[in-house]
Amino acid sequence: MTARWLIPLGAWLALAGYFGPWIGHPVAGLVITGLDLGEYVKFLPPVRSGAVWLWRPGFYAPLVAVSAGCILAAFRQELGYRWWMRAALLAAALAAALNLLPPAWTPARLLEPEFRWQMAALAGLLAALLISPFLALLPRRLAAAAVTLLALAGLIFPAQGFFAVLPTIAELYNRPLRPAWGLWLMLTGLLVYAGAFWLPHAAPRAPATAPLRPARTEPSAD
Repeated sequence: MTARWLIPLGAWLALAGYFGPWIGHPVAGLVITGLDLGEYVKFLPPVRSGAVWLWRPGFYAPLVAVSAGCILAAFRQELGYRWWMRAALLAAALAAALNLLPPAWTPARLLEPEFRWQMAALAGLLAALLISPFLALLPRRLAAAAVTLLALAGLIFPAQGFFAVLPTIAELYNRPLRPAWGLWLMLTGLLVYAGAFWLPHAAPRAPATAPLRPARTEPSAD
């Protein structure tokens, strides 16, 4: 499978894992997804007291990585995407970016320092979405390096924060907890996604056509 298909596959796997359960439970209301954790951890006593350190906006890093990568990939000529794939990539980029908005937000709430990182990332992604055809002109290595750095942030910060609070959540649930499939699927998707940008990009070749032969000219009779 080439980079042309691994990029969207990795992006969609990462999003499926992010929105999937990171902590499973038979009761649906107690299932915690990757998206939930950005808000959930604010209410944990060890986090509020500073006993457990984590960077809360880091839980949204996978959304930024997927959105930015889809924007950078959609119009790259060497990937040769058709219009429907471009539309799917841009739709995934927009959906990922809009999930940076906090729940029950208001314009005034978005200006609070707590959401400064999220809103800066959202504004940057929406601006990049508008100029995505021009961003496709960036050198391939530069685009791959940018996506790799964002994917590493999406791998490191959520995993570090999740495992830091997992013992606290296990105490609240009064049962031992293990990471559910969502976390592992997201990590796998980001690895596939970032690695695909470094593979050689080759657009599908146009069908070969026979070379045109010059028309013969009959000698004129003098």
